[in-house]
Amino acid sequence: MGRGMDSEHIGDSDWSELQANLEATIPVYDRINRFATLGQDQRWRKGVRAQIPAGSTVLEVGCGPGTFAERIVACEVTCLDPIPAMLDVARNRVNDSRAERGEEPANFIEGTAEEIPLPDNSFDVVCCLFSFRDFQDKRKGLEEILRVLKPGGKLVICDAGKANFLHGWFGWLWMKLWVGTYARLVCKQNEHPWKWLTKTYVHFGTTRQYKRMMRDTGFAPVKGRLLFPGMAVRFIAEKPE
Repeated sequence: MGRGMDSEHIGDSDWSELQANLEATIPVYDRINRFATLGQDQRWRKGVRAQIPAGSTVLEVGCGPGTFAERIVACEVTCLDPIPAMLDVARNRVNDSRAERGEEPANFIEGTAEEIPLPDNSFDVVCCLFSFRDFQDKRKGLEEILRVLKPGGKLVICDAGKANFLHGWFGWLWMKLWVGTYARLVCKQNEHPWKWLTKTYVHFGTTRQYKRMMRDTGFAPVKGRLLFPGMAVRFIAEKPE
């Protein structure tokens, strides 16, 4: 796929560099997320968890260090991520929390959204928390998610919000100045890995574009809305019965 990014694709070279930078964020992942979102990320994650009925089979695509999955309660959970180091952190974190609640361990699988190594019609709910933006091929990733969802199953995505060009410009400014300055201080380096947050956001599409992409893929109905104070978007899409 070469190099470069657009609203649907990330080239091979850029995607490999992105994965290396995401791995480098592990030690300060939660700390910088809290700062970047003024603490709102916790509320947004809670809102996604509210979409998951008890007893569901749940797949999180791009689980990262387990920040979201550790608090999915009373469900069978599978965590997918392409970065082994992320899975190592997530495995300990998530399973420690599940053990405290008397729940069975979660499943952890190395893989990408574009090639999910799991059977068709396996999950009631698939979640993507700030990982959809990093899919190498977003349309292919959505096709794979549709495949592994059970009929009537639900996809819930929460990611950086971009309603239109102007809104996106303010988002870019926020990430470059507010988040970038803090990341430089925390990471103690100018070329910190959080620069990739800004890079991927610049090429990220609008809410309207991705709603249309989900419908084209086969999801129906599809909903998408900005979350207060406008820094994030949440999509809810269903696989038809």
